[in-house]
Amino acid sequence: MQKHQILKIYGTDYKGITKRLLTEADLKERIPGKGARIGIKPNLVSPTPASYGATTHPEVVAGIIEYLQENGFRNLVIAEGSWVGDKTAEAVSACGYDELVGQYGVEFLDTQKDGSYKADCKGLELNICNCVKEIDFLINVPVLKGHCQTKITCALKNMKGLIPNSEKRRFHSLGLHRPIAHLGLGIRQDFIVVDHICGDLDFEDGGNPVVKNCVMAACDPVLVDAYVCSLLHYAVQDVPYVEIAQRLGVGSADLEHAQILTCGIWNGNRLENQKQSERKEACQTDSAIQSEEKAFWQADNESLPLARKVVELQDAVEEVESCSACYGYLLPALERLKQEGLLNKLEEKICIGQGYQGKTGQIGIGRCTKDFIYNVKGCPPTEDQIYEFLKHYIGSNYVI
Repeated sequence: MQKHQILKIYGTDYKGITKRLLTEADLKERIPGKGARIGIKPNLVSPTPASYGATTHPEVVAGIIEYLQENGFRNLVIAEGSWVGDKTAEAVSACGYDELVGQYGVEFLDTQKDGSYKADCKGLELNICNCVKEIDFLINVPVLKGHCQTKITCALKNMKGLIPNSEKRRFHSLGLHRPIAHLGLGIRQDFIVVDHICGDLDFEDGGNPVVKNCVMAACDPVLVDAYVCSLLHYAVQDVPYVEIAQRLGVGSADLEHAQILTCGIWNGNRLENQKQSERKEACQTDSAIQSEEKAFWQADNESLPLARKVVELQDAVEEVESCSACYGYLLPALERLKQEGLLNKLEEKICIGQGYQGKTGQIGIGRCTKDFIYNVKGCPPTEDQIYEFLKHYIGSNYVI
């Protein structure tokens, strides 16, 4: 495949469609030698199963591993670190990656426990985990989903799992968009496999999955994220880090000259839902995965529902440099209060973020607002803790 292309495939056999997609993309020809150390970077942001809409399906990663091993690549490592406030080990267990690494004999590297080095990313110095230096070919496996602070998250932002927790906090103090874009220069993505199976279109931490049963392949992270913007009904300008990354030379956001192609539905032994007169039949055995014959590709016509829960909830919040986990737990808690008809009874703005450290106010979320009159303790507090606190706060007429 070429850099201006995004290839897509649909089906419910997630491992099978991933292997088929990688064959169509001819991934093996892009890797520099059988001995190359290949890094696989999923999204294990929190300890929630993939069906929740936040984390990468282990079956997709299994398909990548099987494809690589069947083509003679053995030096594989899965590298990831959960967001600040959750432990990667808990996410590995909850998401089924402990079984995955045991089954395939692949190393898992918890980047929360890794050291780091400083990299000059075109004028912005960033701390990057040491494991990145040891990877010869990086396969990024993000989830296509919405984000409560940056509107979308996919290829570019998924690289945050390869920086230390201290740097993740600093990203928020820098405003997220600029450091995310510059990180694209510090960590080169060689190939991207997008989990577009059931991502949450509003919240990074999931909870409202939208089922699409799709996996994508691409080579340009900026093009991927520009396409995600279009799917989620945003202009590229609405997500500044995509534009900044393009200006820095990380990739191209030019969708006008891109090819978004799909090969239909893979049912395990053949491709379906293509024009019969033009379809090339896949073989009837597992050897079809290794076939040199390419399937007929069609233009993409996907559409996604408009999701704007985050925009509706943000009016209740005053946010200054908050970490993703803290803010990501707050908004679903507010959504629950809204569903119960309680949110409109909250007269004060809820303060959250590192910018409130050492300051006072009425009501705040997390350790950074510990000096506020009413404060939800934790770094970060969980969605349930925030919900219960605010529900009690509203119901008790400000007497806790």
